[in-house]
Amino acid sequence: MRPLISTTDLAAALAGPAGDRPVVLDVRWRLAGPPGADSYREGHVPGAVFTDLDRVLAGEPGEGGRHPLPDPADLQRDLRAAGVRASAPVVAYDDADGSVAARAWWLLRWAGHDEVAVLDGGYAAWTSGGHPVSTEPARPEPGDITVRPGGMPVLDADEAAALARDGLLLDARATPRYTGETEPVDPRAGHIPGAVNAPFSAHTADDGHWRAPEELAARFADLGLRPGEPVAAYCGSGVTASSVVLALELAGHPGAGLYAGSWSHWSRDPERPAATGTLPG
Repeated sequence: MRPLISTTDLAAALAGPAGDRPVVLDVRWRLAGPPGADSYREGHVPGAVFTDLDRVLAGEPGEGGRHPLPDPADLQRDLRAAGVRASAPVVAYDDADGSVAARAWWLLRWAGHDEVAVLDGGYAAWTSGGHPVSTEPARPEPGDITVRPGGMPVLDADEAAALARDGLLLDARATPRYTGETEPVDPRAGHIPGAVNAPFSAHTADDGHWRAPEELAARFADLGLRPGEPVAAYCGSGVTASSVVLALELAGHPGAGLYAGSWSHWSRDPERPAATGTLPG
């Protein structure tokens, strides 16, 4: 399954035989609110199951960062409750820049479920395309997915530091946070020494659709990525960096790593250095 699915293709799949329909996850989330669950109640893709970023797609915040990976047993329980089946594809959507949907895509891939995609353009594309919406909460039959971690590479802090020296480590945050000009959330400002700034917002257009593979490939080449070079991404808490991994896959660089703890994990340790300014350091 390709990492992206169009609204037209999703509508066709949902109109197909019941046994072949994808499981759709509504993962709308906003740091400053309103809650995604409120948006879900106001309208969603018919049959979509609301899936909370903080409760399902991440573990409890703490030493591992603000959005650490969830416990596999908890993730399996929650995905089964959402109706995720080993034999059925999954489609995730949000209503912003695609980054939270990319987190769901990445997490399911990490959990061993390969048939997963992000809805290109998200909920806005679905509604602007004239597709139906529902206010009825989904009541899925329990799924049977077995979570098997390891389907996508995960880096710890030491591995991220090494890759920043020996490969290409991309920092997905906005430039003012990368440079250390501001840090509104985490303990310290700056970036991992050697990391290159690659704001995730550049991977989608103003209408929320993902940029073409050739555009993404050119962007990563401009950032210094060479064919076959090891590459990974991090951000503030491991969410928006997932969209960098997806963009890399679209651009022809599959299997990029993710520093799941990201800056929220790195910056908690006063022994780890922080670079500032526009250069990698």
